[in-house]
Amino acid sequence: MPRAVDPARRRRIRLMVALTVALLLTGALAYTTFSAASDAVSPSQLLVSATPGRSYQLTGKVAANSVQRQGDLLRFQIRNRDGHGPALPVVYRGTVPDPFRAGREVIVTGQMAGGRFVGQKDSLITKCPSKFKTTPSGNQV
Repeated sequence: MPRAVDPARRRRIRLMVALTVALLLTGALAYTTFSAASDAVSPSQLLVSATPGRSYQLTGKVAANSVQRQGDLLRFQIRNRDGHGPALPVVYRGTVPDPFRAGREVIVTGQMAGGRFVGQKDSLITKCPSKFKTTPSGNQV
């Protein structure tokens, strides 16, 4: 004949099981959030330390006279924000934001392949220029 479990003990067991499940789910969420995150890298950083097959967020300015459209394919080059260093060729398919043009700062997610950056579809983001510019004295205008 099975022995009856005390109702107070049953509630404690349920509470412990629920807390353990909640803790495991929180850990899984934190792991997937941080493992999927990637730091934005400049073209110079990427050319020096790119790992094949790894996804990166490339950030920089669209190089002058580098934008070419061929159907749904967009080819352009990205330079470091400060304009120094080599320009990195980018191949991209997908939605192109309206403000996209040479000189505009962008972020695109993708991978290095064959000496160029291949952007993931619909990952191109155009950063808005700042409304405030710093003057040489450091004051905002």
